[in-house]
Amino acid sequence: MRERLQKLLSARGIASRRQAEQMIAQGRVLVNGRPAALGDRADPAADEITVDGRRLPPARSFVYIMLNKPRGVVTTLSDEKGRKNAAQLVSGCGCRVWPVGRLDMDSEGLLLFTNDGSFSQAVAHPRGRVDKHYRVWVQGYGPDRLAALARPVVLDGYQIAKPEIRLLHAQGGRACLAVTIHEGRNRQIRRMCAMAGMGVTRLVRLGEGKLTLGSLKPGQWRYLTPAEVAGVLEQGGNHG
Repeated sequence: MRERLQKLLSARGIASRRQAEQMIAQGRVLVNGRPAALGDRADPAADEITVDGRRLPPARSFVYIMLNKPRGVVTTLSDEKGRKNAAQLVSGCGCRVWPVGRLDMDSEGLLLFTNDGSFSQAVAHPRGRVDKHYRVWVQGYGPDRLAALARPVVLDGYQIAKPEIRLLHAQGGRACLAVTIHEGRNRQIRRMCAMAGMGVTRLVRLGEGKLTLGSLKPGQWRYLTPAEVAGVLEQGGNHG
């Protein structure tokens, strides 16, 4: 079956589609000994495809999973304190997968798992710019502090992109916020809130890119569809 080369390279774990397009444009991809051009198609079963002189690796069976991580579950694959980890919740997928990015133990919501390194890199890298959407409950709320939270700040020596903040409701010093960030720095929202003078009492990740938890209940997981995987990779490639 003939497919676009950038799609083939991405599917075989060579690079994201955007990176694959750059490799093709640089003349690093050959089909039957001839340099490929953007838009070319090939059949890996009938054509010899090489990248930097090496043949295209065989197809791998990649797995992409969305978990609704409950509060109190750690993201690490193993924990010296013996606490329950998120990987145990998706062990029924039948292969070894790892978390894409992190949610700290006290945070809840959407957490991706995969065995595809290129996908993991595209989504989890702090500069990958896959938008992450949260519902955040805070204490110490005030209009001035909300304004401070909406300003870009420096974390880990890097000025983060301006977050999107929307007040959902407030009562006294407590409030519920809709927050969208464009990077994935360690404990980014909690640190941003602390810098603005507010403490986080609950944090739920509702979505990444175009992915949303939907009706997935805490502790449940499902496979991503091919269209969902492609959408996430496209956003990560567009902003990387």
